[in-house]
Amino acid sequence: MLAKIESRTVLGIEAKKVEVEVDMSGGLPCFTIVGLPDTAVKESRDRVISAIKNCGFKFPPKKITINLAPADLRKEGAAFDLAIAVGILVSNGDLEQGSVEGKVFCGELSLDGGLRPINGALPIAIGISEDGGNDFILPSENAREAAIVSGTSVFPAGSLGEVVNFLKGNAKIERLKFDFSEAPKPIGNFDIDFSDVKGQWHVKRGLEVAAAGGHNVLMIGPPGSGKTMLAQRLVTILPGLSFDEMLETTKIHSVAGLLDSKNFLVSRRPFRMPHHTVSYAGLVGGGKILRPGEISLAHNGVLFLDELPEFHRDALEALRQPLEGGTITVSRAAYNFIYPAKFMLVAAMNPCPCGYFTDPKKECHCAPPAIQRYLSKISGPLLDRIDIHLEVPSLRYKELSNKSRGESSADIKERVNKARKMQEERYKKLNIFCNAHLSPKNLEQFCCIDKEGSELLKLAILELGLSARGYDKVLKIARTVADLAGTETISAEHISEAINYRSLDRNLGF
Repeated sequence: MLAKIESRTVLGIEAKKVEVEVDMSGGLPCFTIVGLPDTAVKESRDRVISAIKNCGFKFPPKKITINLAPADLRKEGAAFDLAIAVGILVSNGDLEQGSVEGKVFCGELSLDGGLRPINGALPIAIGISEDGGNDFILPSENAREAAIVSGTSVFPAGSLGEVVNFLKGNAKIERLKFDFSEAPKPIGNFDIDFSDVKGQWHVKRGLEVAAAGGHNVLMIGPPGSGKTMLAQRLVTILPGLSFDEMLETTKIHSVAGLLDSKNFLVSRRPFRMPHHTVSYAGLVGGGKILRPGEISLAHNGVLFLDELPEFHRDALEALRQPLEGGTITVSRAAYNFIYPAKFMLVAAMNPCPCGYFTDPKKECHCAPPAIQRYLSKISGPLLDRIDIHLEVPSLRYKELSNKSRGESSADIKERVNKARKMQEERYKKLNIFCNAHLSPKNLEQFCCIDKEGSELLKLAILELGLSARGYDKVLKIARTVADLAGTETISAEHISEAINYRSLDRNLGF
């Protein structure tokens, strides 16, 4: 008897429909799986046999052929176990074909028949909803994640036996409905706060400007000056995630296997901090088994690269595409996978290999050629995509011993939110979400400078040697500074502050 069971597989972050066809015939007992299965799919044979037996069913000693259609689509992972087991029971007559119509089965089986969680339950649920909204039967641990999607009926199960009794009508599995009142709030308390940082007032202000305009940041300073501490606190002043942004971010984390039954929805902006030894695939995505990389896991959040010149050159150059377009393409022989990668880049580096080139208290022992080689590891095209350059000096004893706490993240975030609302209103008819995404054409339209500001900008170009690229960057930053001040017109004061955030353009020896 031929049985057909519907399942899904995840390619990139999108779910593709897979039909599991089970044919059972006479002949020598064997179990064959075809349809481009990977090793994990092939090994489902042993898991399915043990699970069926341990759930009290007789495994048929027949020739069994499993086809995963379409045959030219590569199948990965153990999520087909449940569909294969149900298909065998249907083909053997233990279940009726009609009982599985209009249902999608995904789940990994343990040897005792229990269901283990799978990766990608959320994109699978989204795919089912887009295809018409069939019933989705999956492991209990993935149920809350999948139930977020409206238009999909989610039925959580704990074992193969429970699924079989449900299909026979001998037991009832309650449909899980997502209660939006239980959804994590987009704004939550953080264990860290900007008030923890001693001194560095101008760096805090620079990060506030970066958060308000969505600008990428490069911090330059000696070891121990607080660059990492400051970067970690940037997410505490960013605007909260909207529900759509939560879904986008959760979808990526679901495919990467970073969710569980408790943390089923990403409610805070991600902060990813990969080590400088991270591989190209680890940063960009890909690998033997396709997974999102760090830049996609930082989608809608912050990607912090400490010791920027120490990262592999090819990995750094791969950042250029997502910084420009908000996506990253991972190419394979048969497919191209596009992962979302819209993030704020925050990078930190020393001014030289030893780190003390700009420190007034400690002598730098690096030769000029060594400093040049160190700085040349960062290419011009990558540096071109970083708007704000912040000098982070060493702290003095007076600042370290000061007992007073600085401004809290909540106060700074309030100003950032007001500036973002101004930008949202200003660009509501365009596909622009913050000042950092302004094109040269948009700059002319939305950056209205008063007479004194124009004179100062002209002087900066002539005296400081600002390039055309630097000119555009200064205008974008000045637009954000003006938004923080609550004004539509950019004045000389805003231009002056923006110029101070372009230290690499001002040839300060870096």
